[in-house]
Amino acid sequence: VTNRGDLRLTLDADNAPCTVSSFTSLAEQGYFDRTPCHRLTGGGSLSVLQCGDPLGEGFGGPGYQFDDELTGSETYPAGTLAMANAGPGTNGSQFFITVGKTPHLNRKHTIFGEVVDPESQKVVDAIATTATDRSDRPTDPVVVESITVA
Repeated sequence: VTNRGDLRLTLDADNAPCTVSSFTSLAEQGYFDRTPCHRLTGGGSLSVLQCGDPLGEGFGGPGYQFDDELTGSETYPAGTLAMANAGPGTNGSQFFITVGKTPHLNRKHTIFGEVVDPESQKVVDAIATTATDRSDRPTDPVVVESITVA
């Protein structure tokens, strides 16, 4: 649930079991509740909404990191849910949802889910039109109110 609408996502535990387990555990602990999405890019080769830093600065995480779960054939069409990272093996809590072209991401970020329905994709698309400042931070905040894993 975001302050802009509900997003329904599926999680892919078959292809990313560690990632889904970590994400689920953090969600169940309320780790993501009331946290801002700190990055929204829509130009060039990167078009993503990035969330999951409890501080909303882009540097925070849960205090642990874990390995990538990559097949080597990853691509990131609109609606992909994947882990943000600072390089190989640096996954934590930050994640992104793709909203457009992302060719330079290929094979670098663990995919662990996707947007499941047209209504959720409409919410993502509407968020993508939000203005941003020079640091790619939405000027009208996008907030993760809560995440429920069913």
